Amino acid sequence: MTIDSHQHFWKYNSVRNTWIDETMQVIQRDFLPKDLKPILERNGIDGCIAVQADPSEKETVFLLELANKNSFIKGVVGWVDLCANDVEDRLNYFSKYQKFKGVRHIVQAESTDYLLQNDFQNGISKLEKFNLVYDILIRKEQLENTIKLVKKFPNQKFVLNHIAKPNIKEGEMEPWKTQIKKLAENENVYCKISGMVTETDWKRWNYKDFIPYLDIVCNTFGKDRIMFGSDWPVCLLGGNYGSVLSILNKYIEAFTNEEKYKIMCNNAVKLYAL
Repeated sequence: MTIDSHQHFWKYNSVRNTWIDETMQVIQRDFLPKDLKPILERNGIDGCIAVQADPSEKETVFLLELANKNSFIKGVVGWVDLCANDVEDRLNYFSKYQKFKGVRHIVQAESTDYLLQNDFQNGISKLEKFNLVYDILIRKEQLENTIKLVKKFPNQKFVLNHIAKPNIKEGEMEPWKTQIKKLAENENVYCKISGMVTETDWKRWNYKDFIPYLDIVCNTFGKDRIMFGSDWPVCLLGGNYGSVLSILNKYIEAFTNEEKYKIMCNNAVKLYAL
């Protein structure tokens, strides 16, 4: 079995999806399970995790409804206002859905100090009770405070999205490299190998561009805490599903079958309790 740990669905709305600007016309349309299912089948992917792209409970309901109707969607990482006074009640409500596996907020759009706010951390403190994962979506500049966050909650399961978006286009390694090493020292943190093609030249990237970053992530997090994520359909900005998948497949070519199975399936199954 192979699991795609990170993809999105949406009904495109130019008012709501303002982050999809004119440079991203290829994704200015609807992307739904009927679009993804044949792509997964062609690429030998058995299931996926649908991740929120809009900060609203309406989004969470939308994804859970899709998951209920499509068995290949194995889990949902939704959105709940972690800063709200009634956050525990809302988590309790959504946890009644079997496929509700985690929560994400688009922290990359927030201030650098957002992760250290008392109200946000109060929300994080409630997740463990419901066995929910927190997906970390940040800019590389927010890594320092991310390290502080995960240290404060050693029993909470976290997973870093898009390897923290290093500047692959310019080949920039520091301070990302040093901070990733520090983050990976926390065994409650996993890492999705996802979102890399959108951090380089969308039209001219080469497999070799990613090797230094893959080396760091694989050597620091180890084979037990990394997993494949396509970031479909956002990945279409820099390629197609198959080309994104091929980057990781080529990199792990010499790994043992057991290691490949962990990265392409079992680590996601374990993290999200699929």
